[in-house]
Amino acid sequence: MDKKTLLANVKGLGKAANPGLGVAMKNKWIGKGEGGLIERKVNVAEIPDEVQAQLMKVKKEEEVNAKTLKDLKKRKMITSQKINWYKVTKGPSFTLERKEVATDITQELLQGDKWKDCEFKSYSMTIEPKMQSVGALHPLLKVRTEFRQILLEMGFSEMPTNNFIESSFWNFDTLFQPQQHPARDAHDTFFLKQPKECLKLIDDYVERVKTMHEKGGHGSIGYRYDWSLDESKKNILRTHTTAVSSRMLYKLAQEKEFKPRKYFSIDRVFRNEHLDATHLAEFHQVEGLIADKGLSLSNLIGTIKSFFTRIGIDDVKFKPAYNPYTEPSMEIFGFSKELKKWIEIGNSGMFRPEMLAPMGLPEDVSVIAWGLSLERPTMIKYGYKNIRDLFGHEVDLDLIYKNPLCRY
Repeated sequence: MDKKTLLANVKGLGKAANPGLGVAMKNKWIGKGEGGLIERKVNVAEIPDEVQAQLMKVKKEEEVNAKTLKDLKKRKMITSQKINWYKVTKGPSFTLERKEVATDITQELLQGDKWKDCEFKSYSMTIEPKMQSVGALHPLLKVRTEFRQILLEMGFSEMPTNNFIESSFWNFDTLFQPQQHPARDAHDTFFLKQPKECLKLIDDYVERVKTMHEKGGHGSIGYRYDWSLDESKKNILRTHTTAVSSRMLYKLAQEKEFKPRKYFSIDRVFRNEHLDATHLAEFHQVEGLIADKGLSLSNLIGTIKSFFTRIGIDDVKFKPAYNPYTEPSMEIFGFSKELKKWIEIGNSGMFRPEMLAPMGLPEDVSVIAWGLSLERPTMIKYGYKNIRDLFGHEVDLDLIYKNPLCRY
């Protein structure tokens, strides 16, 4: 075969000739001659077929180096196949008869001598059990349970909080909150369209509340405005659980003989607020109050410190504040060990006489109260940065399933 014929044959093979051409050039079996033509350098009979030799080694299951195997696989001359095989032999417990193994000590075994010859199944204490597909408590419910238990241990009784819908009378007016107060505006409160107004109020109590707002009493001059019954009847989604506290204090005032009381509540409230990482339109409020004679601000401070110490906040400070229905009023600040900084954790105060007198409570009875949200302590406890990851449609259900127990 002449040089031209060799070049034509190589080109006629197309891309299939490239691997062999490269090997031949590398081993100097062929080379470029005059005019760029490919010419043979050695006699074909003198060239050993190493690929065939390697393939024969593979066939005979002889040892072949890894690089050669890789090259053969790349050229699709061989494929790898994994074969598993098992050897079955007699074990220490081998027997030709099937014997029942006991998994528990029963009454029937102990009544006779059968237990002496019975073989018991061994138990492994190191194998982790299979996780059961069961329900899980939301972190808010876990913290709520802890708070509830703490307050019960402190001698408080839980108030009924099953009415999310409240009249403006019990939510605002009974608390001596004026009807022109910004908190009663639609920008802060959700008003109901249907039913728009409550059906019934306590007439004599309404009259006393009206008089207190318009003219005052017990040393107060009131707000000096025309109080509206229609405004008071408007139904809303309650903005705080203090509406429940107001109902309970009125009920307490109707008893023939006054007895000291300690009440608390933990439930949902609603406010028309701007939504962000720390605020939602609905949240849970924790509230506690004590009604007794001779109470002072020191009693309030001591009770608050006792509660917060039980939930891990030992260092507490107070700042004067304003609330329409408490005087004096204080904001509560605590040092968070988790966040390593001071944070606002609640509000507090002593209910004003303008609120308590219309209810009919004795003049020497004082009521101290404080409140905080449930979401903030829960976020700190479980490390949430965004309240929407804790409460709402964006909550990760798997995260709720896996979150740990709450212990203070």
